[in-house]
Amino acid sequence: MVTAYLGLGTNIGDRAKNLACARDRLAERLVIIESVSPVYISKPWGFKSDHDFYNQVIATKTKVDAFDLLDLAQEIENIMGRLRSMKGYSDRIIDIDILFYGNEIISSKPLIIPHPLLHKRIFVLQPMADIAPGFIHPVLNKTIKELMEECGDRPLKGAVTRIPL
Repeated sequence: MVTAYLGLGTNIGDRAKNLACARDRLAERLVIIESVSPVYISKPWGFKSDHDFYNQVIATKTKVDAFDLLDLAQEIENIMGRLRSMKGYSDRIIDIDILFYGNEIISSKPLIIPHPLLHKRIFVLQPMADIAPGFIHPVLNKTIKELMEECGDRPLKGAVTRIPL
């Protein structure tokens, strides 16, 4: 079994329900959810939208390899109604990103692990720090807590706000 950290995000529809549905679907399919971060609200990153995101990180145990986990995540996104735009980032009903897959480093066309932008995104680092602050990024060789402290994407303008669910 491998510990995989997944980032979940949603900014349209019933956002709390979307996160719960994604977690439930993952748990139905060869993924054991070990811990769940609080949910954070963030402004869209990399595009403009009037819809704020709900973001969460979950720690999972799985026997599925990283590529099959990617297929599973994309299948769940599709089932839940995610529409992909060729123009870049856009509003979405659900986004499931593989942040870490154990300590593996994968660089291929369909999959890059660790997620290449996670160290720049406070909306990923904060919930990850809530469940695994001492996890060491296998490429940057820093803990999640250290990466969060160094992150330039600060919540100074209300970018990240913790919400109860």
